[in-house]
Amino acid sequence: MIYLLGTYEHALVAFIGVLFAFAATCIAIAKLNGYLPKDMGRQYAHDGALSAGKPRGAGIIFVLTFVVSALLFGKMNKEIVIYLVLIVIEMFTGFFDDAAEKPWGEYLKGILDLAVAVVVAISYLHYNSSEITIAITGMTIVIPPVVFAILTVILVWVSINVTNCSDGVDGLSGTLTIITLMSVFVLDNILKVNDSFNYCILLFAVCLLGYLWYNATPSKLLMGDAGSRAMGIFIAIAVLKMHSPFMYLLVAAVLIADGGLGLVKVSLLRFLKIHILKNTITPIHDHVRKKGGWSNAQVVFRFAIIQIVISLAAIYLVMI
Repeated sequence: MIYLLGTYEHALVAFIGVLFAFAATCIAIAKLNGYLPKDMGRQYAHDGALSAGKPRGAGIIFVLTFVVSALLFGKMNKEIVIYLVLIVIEMFTGFFDDAAEKPWGEYLKGILDLAVAVVVAISYLHYNSSEITIAITGMTIVIPPVVFAILTVILVWVSINVTNCSDGVDGLSGTLTIITLMSVFVLDNILKVNDSFNYCILLFAVCLLGYLWYNATPSKLLMGDAGSRAMGIFIAIAVLKMHSPFMYLLVAAVLIADGGLGLVKVSLLRFLKIHILKNTITPIHDHVRKKGGWSNAQVVFRFAIIQIVISLAAIYLVMI
């Protein structure tokens, strides 16, 4: 928006935009958190009852603040605007669930996620080719569009749901998402991906930092599905725009392990009657707290350390 008003130094506008996004998120959460629905305690989570009574659904605040910041300070095009709309839609599907007296069913949320994932795939292929780069080797591959669309739908759906499942410890999913996104940002620059969406990554990360100001242990409020589902779709889009979607397996490795194992365990048991990981509590963050005796702070720091190590190793492999 600012770029449409005149000629401005890009670096200065970008710098101001980052500061604005962080400050606006902190102020908006401080002023608006009282209007959020209250958490009723997560029935199956370890120490889930401790969250009862806290404002929930704060994702609606930091996601909308991010969108406003992106529209004001980013270089917009039709493709990015479509992605912003889809992120907001995914956020609202989560927020309405957060605010509902009776939580939405898993199947309903899964179908909505699938619908959003399909639109992401169609939009991406409309504005981009189906060529991808294997970042570690530098080799490029052209995938048939139909196959690419199917893989994209899987990527988006998985990213939304593993990120959502990882949201169970104060600051955990937000911290891991920031590490994942900043890894993508660095890789974008190494791979010389010149795209306006790259700046949106910075804005989303600082809005998350504004949220974490209030969510650090012990938290004062929770992002709810409104935040975690929006984070999941944003990660998927960021990886797609890097044109190296398989890097998702490395830059989001801890999110995948933490939330994904639970999805696999439940799916195999429900649909195929196969029971795996019988002695493992999922998500994994609940296992290490209950069986390993880790505190919330230890879970966040140790999971973050693991992801940072994996991300640094992945970045080095791409650089050499």
